[in-house]
Amino acid sequence: MTKRTRLHSVERFPTNEAGGRDFAVGDIHGHFTKLQQALDAVGFNPERDRLFSVGDLVDRGPESAQVLEWLQRPWFHAVQGNHEEIGVRYVRERSIGTGHYTVLGGAWLLDLPAIDQMNIADALADLPIAIEVETPGGLVAIVHADCPMPTWGLFTQFLEHSEVNHREMKDLSQWSRRRLEQADASGVPDLRALVVGHTPLREPAVLGNVYHIDTGAWLKDGSGRFTLLDLQTLETIPPMRGRLQWSD
Repeated sequence: MTKRTRLHSVERFPTNEAGGRDFAVGDIHGHFTKLQQALDAVGFNPERDRLFSVGDLVDRGPESAQVLEWLQRPWFHAVQGNHEEIGVRYVRERSIGTGHYTVLGGAWLLDLPAIDQMNIADALADLPIAIEVETPGGLVAIVHADCPMPTWGLFTQFLEHSEVNHREMKDLSQWSRRRLEQADASGVPDLRALVVGHTPLREPAVLGNVYHIDTGAWLKDGSGRFTLLDLQTLETIPPMRGRLQWSD
């Protein structure tokens, strides 16, 4: 079992003590069978390897209801994406209209009994906003969309200790596309790498030390695929070609 520490919105993992590999994967959106196929293709070993998700586990795909099963696997760890946040808000607050949530891909949740909706919302609400993974080459961090502050240390300190504008910082970390839109390659100075998803790209891309790895495995037209990033080598599978192009 992986040892880890969690304080409020940040979950921290030590170097893989089992001697296996650590992978990050882009947005899943209810395509867990396809994800398992991608893991099988790289010889993923659940006894030694770990998988870290950038969030958006649910909505849009046919297997979103499997999310609880995956979250119970000891080698699978995820941050909360904007779609998890939307689902929690719908179930707990009804602050999102049924029609709007359906358009966003939430029909699967609406069809479940109320008790199942609550159980799923509780699990999604308990996900951290940020994950840190120690690697032999230095600290790698994972968040859904972006680090919205100048350094990772400031961001995690804010998440853990500040109640002022907490929602605003959380929203930015789960929704922002600023770095991609501005082609900002400044990076995050106090990390070896930051790994994010949220924006589907035709190929994974790096801006500074920020790795964007959502390559649209969930797209309905079948044009996307899962990209796995090895956190020790920072190499992607399939190999990164470096083109910064959004998927349709």
